[in-house]
Amino acid sequence: MLPAEQIQAFADELYHALRHQKMLEPLTSRSPEMTIEDAYAISSGLLQKRIELDGEKVIGKKIGVTSKAVQNMLGVHQPDFGYLTDAMVVDESEELSLTTKMIQPRAEGEIAFVLKHDLTGPGVTASDVLRATDFVVPCFEIVDSRVKDWKIKIQDTVADNASCGYFLLGSQAADPRKLDLSTVGMVVELNGQVVSTGAGAAALGSSPVSCVVWLANTLGKFGVPLKAGEVILSGSLVPLQPVKAGDYMSVSIGGIGRTAVRFS
Repeated sequence: MLPAEQIQAFADELYHALRHQKMLEPLTSRSPEMTIEDAYAISSGLLQKRIELDGEKVIGKKIGVTSKAVQNMLGVHQPDFGYLTDAMVVDESEELSLTTKMIQPRAEGEIAFVLKHDLTGPGVTASDVLRATDFVVPCFEIVDSRVKDWKIKIQDTVADNASCGYFLLGSQAADPRKLDLSTVGMVVELNGQVVSTGAGAAALGSSPVSCVVWLANTLGKFGVPLKAGEVILSGSLVPLQPVKAGDYMSVSIGGIGRTAVRFS
């Protein structure tokens, strides 16, 4: 385990990088002994600074690195989790300024779950997730990394709040109990051209529901519930897509709906 002062120093460093759009050398290159537990402690410290210094509020959680496509792209081969705050929300009618808000953004299409009941692990099942879900919506997560050139190990992305940036929820909603989320199809377009397709089974090789199960049970080990009213991002079904100012992306998910985001 890293000493407490090193954990705090890394949290401070990541917070400064986030606020000033700066890139850092990988944390693991400087502290190769860092464990996953250390990384989550750093992530927690980063979140506390955002809450205490900027007044941000936690409104959900996310699971990351769930599909083989993303795992192979990043060289990270296990899922992780991060926190969503109210400062990370992008409205469907809003342009997201990459030049003033992000460093090295990539966008991914996802299915977001909005909960009506708490989920507290361990022991959460797929049936529990479906009962606790109010509705699902199409979603874009625009991930970002404070680690230079995305040269991350799992500890780096965990410490960096699972490489969270911003997220956008579509206005079309569906009842997940009326869908087979393992077979739903996803199509992502960039500037009018299809750039990727995927299916629900890409999520942990099973279903986006399995991702929420993993998240609830993993967070349960830390004493953290998924709460009623929270947004839960279930992970990308397609490869990450680098984006730049002027790009327009849309995602369509069978049986759920469509949303889009424009970057400036």
